Amino acid sequence: MRHYPSGVTVVTLCSPKGPVGFTATSFASLSLEPPLVSFNIAHTSSSLEAMSEADSVVIHFLGEHQRHIAQRFARSAAERFTDRSLWTTLDTGEPVLHGTPIWLRTTVEQRIPIGDHTFVVGRVTRVHDATEEKPAAAPLLYHNGRYYRPTPLDED
Repeated sequence: MRHYPSGVTVVTLCSPKGPVGFTATSFASLSLEPPLVSFNIAHTSSSLEAMSEADSVVIHFLGEHQRHIAQRFARSAAERFTDRSLWTTLDTGEPVLHGTPIWLRTTVEQRIPIGDHTFVVGRVTRVHDATEEKPAAAPLLYHNGRYYRPTPLDED
């Protein structure tokens, strides 16, 4: 599946042991009414236990300027939240990453184990969109093991 490009997100949540987060390239919008979204988490993920117990998460849509964030949250769990200048906490407890153009707070509606992943469905309860009319940064894309930025095709 690595040959199909996808947007890059980071999912963050609060756990009794502290903040948890991971990079996810499986984000999808499921429904407008009610507002539902989804992502997957691998059963080998160090974040799986916390995700299995979480009531809510924040899904960050990374911009091209945040490749370092995607890489940080794809590495060792111990290093993800060590730089306190990269994040803050919402009043509901979830970590939120600074400089993310768009993020969604969602309550977890369903967790469905499928194959070697768990499919997570969340109901959107809050939307942060700092892009206004025109995004300040292009979205970060992932394809075949590398990060990309989109470029528009010429109009015919």
